[in-house]
Amino acid sequence: MPVPLAPYPTPPAPPLASAYTPPPPANGSTGGQSQLVCSGCRNLLMYPVGATSVCCAVCNAVTAVPPPGTEMAQLVCAGCHTLLMYIRGATSVQCSCCHTVNLALEANQVAHVNCGSCKMLLMYQYGARSVKCAVCSFITSVGGSTSTTDQKLNT
Repeated sequence: MPVPLAPYPTPPAPPLASAYTPPPPANGSTGGQSQLVCSGCRNLLMYPVGATSVCCAVCNAVTAVPPPGTEMAQLVCAGCHTLLMYIRGATSVQCSCCHTVNLALEANQVAHVNCGSCKMLLMYQYGARSVKCAVCSFITSVGGSTSTTDQKLNT
């Protein structure tokens, strides 16, 4: 049996004044409404602009609405690979699905290098001396030294 997504029927659409419909704003809001992800079931919730919290019709979880103008960022959970949204500037983010605490790094706190074996592009915390490839398990040295201490791990 399908689960209803809204507790009330959708009101009828107002009559069209003209054939032109302006595009929605770029910030994710649609007219007098905005969107956020439910903190309980991860469904997309729409709410009226100005609301301070939203109750999900599916799981009844209450999700706080960030203040207007708050910059949001995203990361992929290291535990379950769920896309997480968080307030930019946070240092860690706990996943509501698997409860893994993820390190939230700003763009200037991460660096990139190609794996020394399979050439996969790797991302690592700035300042690290080496990074292990998740594809082939090769450890690539990334420190200031030019000597190669790369090694293959048999795991």
